[in-house]
Amino acid sequence: MTTSPPPPDRPGSDALGRALPGDVVRRTWWRVADYAYAGWYQVLGVLHPGEPDRYLQPDRPTTPEVVLVPGVMEPWPFLQPLAHRLFQAGHPVHVVPGLGYHVQDLAEAARVVAELILDRDLRDVVVVAHSKGGLVGKRLLSEPAVADRVCGVVAVATPFAGSRLARLLPLRSLRIFRPDHPDIVGLARVVDVDERIVSVFSRWDPHVPEGSMLAGAQNVELRTPGHFRVLADPDLPDVVLDAVRRLAR
Repeated sequence: MTTSPPPPDRPGSDALGRALPGDVVRRTWWRVADYAYAGWYQVLGVLHPGEPDRYLQPDRPTTPEVVLVPGVMEPWPFLQPLAHRLFQAGHPVHVVPGLGYHVQDLAEAARVVAELILDRDLRDVVVVAHSKGGLVGKRLLSEPAVADRVCGVVAVATPFAGSRLARLLPLRSLRIFRPDHPDIVGLARVVDVDERIVSVFSRWDPHVPEGSMLAGAQNVELRTPGHFRVLADPDLPDVVLDAVRRLAR
């Protein structure tokens, strides 16, 4: 396992663990920018959903093929910039129409993705996912029907240990991220697949205070703050492309 060193100017705190005044302002701005980014891609998903099948046949195909799994309440265009980069590099990219806005529980979401993998007879694929999608990806690594068809998972901003903020949220689709939720606890106990996961995360994630570092996986920290805006980090496409190729069998 390798872990990238933390970048400089990480938000700080005083001796009592309280955020410094300048960091409160900075974190507030980062949070606003994060929601603005997510809001834009929600609108884009409605007005310009694009044609996901356009990424299935690159001019010079190479392995592995990639399956995209966005986060909860996210239309697939959240991951379209990554799809475009992977496609340009020759990797066929599959979107999972059956996920919709991905409000299913983990078991159902994993079933939907597994069904696509089986229906299209995909083999030796890599799952590229955001947030909840990374939990689905990890579940697929031990799902009997498709475990031998999935090489690995590149998970961006995934709450592998859950998020304590989920206790404050009224929606069932979000409360599954509670650290004590059976799905989170159960997945945490499955450690034999962690070496096949690359966890990529932001220097600061307002939605996942626990962070996305996963023991046993390769962990990569990026400079852009935010749970959603990390998807716009200029280094992310190359990090994902490199991880996809290294995870391939």
